Order: sequence, then C-alpha cells, then structure tokens
Amino acid sequence: MTTPTSNAKMASEFIGTFFLTMTIFIAAVLGSGGSLAPFAIAATLMVMIYALGHISGAHFNPAVSVGLFLRGACSKEDLPLYLLAQLAAGVIAGLIGVNLFAGDATIVSFEFAEITNSVLVAEFMFTFALMFVILHVATEQDGNTFYGAAIAFTVLAGAITVGGISGGSFNPAVTSMLMVTGKLSVADCWLHLAPQLIGAIAAVYAFKFTMDSESSSDEE
Repeated sequence: MTTPTSNAKMASEFIGTFFLTMTIFIAAVLGSGGSLAPFAIAATLMVMIYALGHISGAHFNPAVSVGLFLRGACSKEDLPLYLLAQLAAGVIAGLIGVNLFAGDATIVSFEFAEITNSVLVAEFMFTFALMFVILHVATEQDGNTFYGAAIAFTVLAGAITVGGISGGSFNPAVTSMLMVTGKLSVADCWLHLAPQLIGAIAAVYAFKFTMDSESSSDEE
C-alpha cells in the first residue's frame, strides 16, 4: 500500500471538510433540511470518512487534528497542512454558499447574550464526546469497520441535543463557515472556538486515562 503524499492528504481534508461545512450551511443555516438537517450532516460526514479515511485519516476538524497530534496520531508535519486545508474549506464553503445558494434568504445571527454558559458547555461537551469517540474507535480498534458510523452518530446526537443551544458546531472549520456567512458574529466566535479546543484536549487526557486503566486491569 502506497503512502499518500502531503498534497493528497491536504486535498482529502479540504474536500471532506468542504462538503461537511457546505451541507451544514445549506441544510441547517438556510434550513433546506428542516428537522432532518442533523441527519444530512451526519450522513455527509460518514460517507466522507469512509471515502477519505485511508488517505488523510478524515479529520475534517481542526480540533480533532490538534487532539490527534497530542495523541501522537497526527505528525507535526501534517498538522499545519491539515489545519490550513480544513479552515480554508470552511471559509470557501461559506463564501460559495452565501453567494450561490442563499439568494434572497436572510441569515439571522445567533443571539447568545443570555445563554453564554450554556453555549460554552454545549460546545465543550460534544466536542469532547466527538474526540473521545474518534480516539477509541479510529486509533485503538484495529479492523473496526464501523468507526465512520460511530463518529457520524456522535455528531448527529450532538446536533439534535444542543443544536438549538449553541448551533452544534463542535468544529472550528464549521465555526469559520458560520462567521463568513454571518450566522455567527466574530465577537462571539470564542464561544465556539475556546470550548472546542479545550474539549478536544480534555478528551485526549480522558482517553489516556481510560486506556491506562484498561492496561492496569489486564496486567492484574
């Protein structure tokens, strides 16, 4: 099996992130998906993971890339390339979406003034869950063919559970798309970015703790 080039990995991360963020914009921000928007988002994520996972690992999320770097599953050479591709995909998807698909639709910005703590906790909680699941199903279980579904269902659960509270981003690339399209103000972006990064990092340490516990149990 050949090793993918850096350009191939960047292209894979860009394509997967682009389709994920574009789906979120059209289905959720513009509302074309209605109550089924979370399912469209999860389906897009799942098929892109299965399509591109063998090339780049299918992160499609800067917080996930940072977490996997801390885990040792993403090299220091790949990390900046992945972050660039993912964030660029989010911004470009947002620009294309708002200029080609929005039409005369009015995009109403999130209003978080009275629920700041709820937004922070929601984004932290499900970014943590997403990172935790990825670490266990994609880096530890050899031969697990259901990892893409497990990851997608985590996002689906988060979108349904807290989408009405925080917007259900769990992903700095998605947050960049939300800012470009006007759905999230630049002044409020920290309410997404901070808990997403902290949640991903916390999940790495929780993962290491659970794996250490399993190792200790096996030795006994």
